[in-house]
Amino acid sequence: MENLRGSILMVLSMGGFALEDMFVKRLADSLPVGQIIILLGLGGALIFGTITRTQGGRLWSRDLVSRPVILRNCGELVGTLGFVMAIALTPLSSASAILQATPLAVTLGAALFLGEAVGWRRWAAILVGFCGVLMVIRPGMAGFEPASLFAVLAVFGLAARDLATRRVSRTISSMQLSTYAFATLVPTGVILLAFHGTPAMPTAVNWRDLVLALLCGVSAYYAIVAAMRLGDVAVITPFRYSRLVFALIIGVTLFDERPDVWTLAGAGIIIASGIYTFWRERRLARRMALA
Repeated sequence: MENLRGSILMVLSMGGFALEDMFVKRLADSLPVGQIIILLGLGGALIFGTITRTQGGRLWSRDLVSRPVILRNCGELVGTLGFVMAIALTPLSSASAILQATPLAVTLGAALFLGEAVGWRRWAAILVGFCGVLMVIRPGMAGFEPASLFAVLAVFGLAARDLATRRVSRTISSMQLSTYAFATLVPTGVILLAFHGTPAMPTAVNWRDLVLALLCGVSAYYAIVAAMRLGDVAVITPFRYSRLVFALIIGVTLFDERPDVWTLAGAGIIIASGIYTFWRERRLARRMALA
């Protein structure tokens, strides 16, 4: 029963993140990306900062300027910037398909930078998964969209964030980390805005979309934390890929997107590779535990 509840929460979480992406894409129709990042950073830092204080946590700690936290914030910055640019300039469905390669990039980074053992099967899965990314992007072909490379940048930024998180002190709560990650977006948005785009006065609809994006994002965050605490990680984690299903539905119904065969096939390969990689990691972990 706990696995069922956890799986449902994971699907709801992915739906929440897909809705957040939808509202951000709507904002990008009338506001420059730098301004969107500033507004998201301020809103997210305010929400997570308030939650931190409500839970009795401190907003400042020396640990928050440690190397792992700084690296994590930089990864969050690159990942958010890349993905916001991707969904602003490319179809939501293709950007979300590329984002599904993040777990593969995490496994790759763990092998290259953290010294974790990765066997030939997982190396093969990583290679196949990134071939799926190339199928979505199609460099050198008629369907190539250079802006899709922002989604690739997001993958490596978010992978760096997740890898750095493994080295963050346990004395720092998830709420504190989220507060500082969002706060870091504000100066980044200011710099981006200084070089590209002119600030615009948000309309009532813009403010509505911003509030809904933040609410969806925070709710999705809580749902994913609850999901991971409820059931078996091996059962629940594959449901992360439901985010792509939601993105496809939103893209087709609201933004009149028409993903082609290459995009759908590439997305399928990325997801299959990711699930296999995770399954293989869990199997090896159980084998080590029994040894």
